[in-house]
Amino acid sequence: MIEQDGAISPENTLFVLLCFEGPDIYSTAGGLGTRVTELSEALALQGYTTHLIFIGAPDKPSVETRFDGHLILKRWSQWVSKYYPNGVYDGEEQKLYDYNESVPYHIYNEIVRPAEAEGKTVVIMGEDWHTAEAICSTSDLLNRYGLRQKVLILWNLNSLMSLHRINWGRLNFVSTICTVSKYMKHRMWSYGVNPLVIPNGIPKRHLTPVDPADVERLREIARQGDPRRLFLFKIGRFDPDKRWLMAVDAVARLKHSGHPVTLFVRGGIEPHGAEVLRHAYHIGLSIRDVVAQRPNLQQCMDAVANAGPADIYNLRFFLPEEFVRTSYCLLYLSLIHI
Repeated sequence: MIEQDGAISPENTLFVLLCFEGPDIYSTAGGLGTRVTELSEALALQGYTTHLIFIGAPDKPSVETRFDGHLILKRWSQWVSKYYPNGVYDGEEQKLYDYNESVPYHIYNEIVRPAEAEGKTVVIMGEDWHTAEAICSTSDLLNRYGLRQKVLILWNLNSLMSLHRINWGRLNFVSTICTVSKYMKHRMWSYGVNPLVIPNGIPKRHLTPVDPADVERLREIARQGDPRRLFLFKIGRFDPDKRWLMAVDAVARLKHSGHPVTLFVRGGIEPHGAEVLRHAYHIGLSIRDVVAQRPNLQQCMDAVANAGPADIYNLRFFLPEEFVRTSYCLLYLSLIHI
């Protein structure tokens, strides 16, 4: 790490990350959970004290430390989550209200005041629309008590969902707005903001090759005895903005034009999922639901292999990283927002 006079360092700076999703299986619904988990771990590995405040699993400790105490996981709204067992977005509005009402005061009392007493700078970054109100309220609270100048506040946008619920003028006034791509930057211009682009990275472990034997076994499962079969994969929340209907239409057109397809699908609990699968059925695609209880890579492959022949395998379980990486190795196409 390059050291310069006045630069931030683990000795003079700590980070606070705000996000609905997080590292728990309960808290991970898509790429946002992966992003904030990897970012928080990367900061902690560099020695920065990092607080990650997210909607955590109700049956886990409210506070957990990792990486020699540098990463502090704070599972928020657990008292609400225990009434909504189906993941982070189950009871979304109730959790959002509790998060907005309580997180700013926690940041002020438990993080910023002690950091200011030690002469440290606090960097706060919120992720996506769920944290926009908490970011604004935190800035207002710190300003009220004369601490706003001790804190750097950023807010990052990863997706286009629910942007109508954000007070853009207020958010742009109190924070530095960021996003993950030039495409997102251009889409955000229509809201009167000009965000800073900070692309996502990947952890070094993703550059390590996966086991070729696992790739070959999954390929044979996906082919279902037909070497002509194309393998496709789509993962994300069942939200219309994710273009799920367009994706299954593409699969159907391939199938009916003589190109057999195996599509692995991993969605969420959103009602749009039923619409997607119903549409797939009506346009001639066969579907198998695949269930498993927190499987490892081999158990994932066994579950799919035992499900029977289908065009679409609806994977109704949390996908371990090893299974996702192995799937990517044999993809013909990844259906991302098409």
